[in-house]
Parts: sequence; C-alpha cells; structure tokens
Amino acid sequence: MISVGRPFPDYRLQAVMPDRSFAELAGDSHPGKWRVVFFWPMDFTFVCPTEIAEFGRRHGDFADRDAVVLGASTDTHFVHLAWRNDHPDLKDLPFPMLADTKRELSEALGVLHPEEGVALRATFIVDPDGVVRWVSVNDLSVGRSVPEVLRVLDALQTDELCPCNWERGEATLEV
Repeated sequence: MISVGRPFPDYRLQAVMPDRSFAELAGDSHPGKWRVVFFWPMDFTFVCPTEIAEFGRRHGDFADRDAVVLGASTDTHFVHLAWRNDHPDLKDLPFPMLADTKRELSEALGVLHPEEGVALRATFIVDPDGVVRWVSVNDLSVGRSVPEVLRVLDALQTDELCPCNWERGEATLEV
C-alpha cells in the first residue's frame, strides 16, 4: 500500500459530477488544493452510502479548509449515476464520484481487496503538492469516521506538532 510521504499516483478517470454530468478528472484537476480521496467497495450496498452521505453533509467543512473531496469505487460512472438517482441520501452529493473501473488507481494505491476485487474503505489526504500525508484503511465491513478525517486534515494544515486527540483551535506542541 502506498504510504505517507509518497506522491499520490496520477490518474485519469470518468466521474459523475455534482450536477450529474460526466467528466474526466485527473490528478492535476485540482491544482494547489488539498485533496481527500476516499474509496468505498461497491455501489448499491449498505455501509457505503452512510459514509458517502456523511462526506456530503460535511462538504462545506472540507471546502472551508481548501480541500476537495473525491469519492471513488471500482464501479462505472453509469452505475454511480444510477445509484445517485436511486438512493435518497446520495441525490444531492456535492462532490464527484470517480469510476476506477479498470482498478488502476486502487491497484496503484494498494487498496484493492485481494479476494473480492473491490477497493477497501481507504482514505487519503493529499497535500497541494500531490504528496500523501495521511492514509487510513478499514476492512470492508467497518465504516470510517468523517470527523476524524477532518481532525487530521486540520492537524496537517497547522504544519505544527499536534498531540494525541488534538482538535482545531487547541494549542500545538512547542519544542
């Protein structure tokens, strides 16, 4: 699995955009921005929409931190659109859903489940220079914590030493 300090792999993937149009997005589509890229295993499942909807609800919090949220799975952009149209919690998602149909990005990141052939619940925080600064991976059955992703993003953006359980607005450590 790709680790902290490594460049996020380049990609060029079809996506369902917030307005439900299709577009091609690439690694250089958001220059100068922090990126939060999160993967879910499969569309039309049970745990996945709870996470995706929470990222959607917290989208403004990420935008306030100059971060772009990008969701991805190995499903096609057509399946993403059908799921958005079908699931009430996904209808108004404010971020793109990337279609890693050929599994190139999930393989490059090392988050493809070896037996199931779908992406694990992986989250990457990528700095404006394209370097991975945080990785979290959950098993297929366990949803992630969006507030924890925001907390870590806040800590990374301080460029300071942040103690255990540090929250935005608290003092950082001085050496």
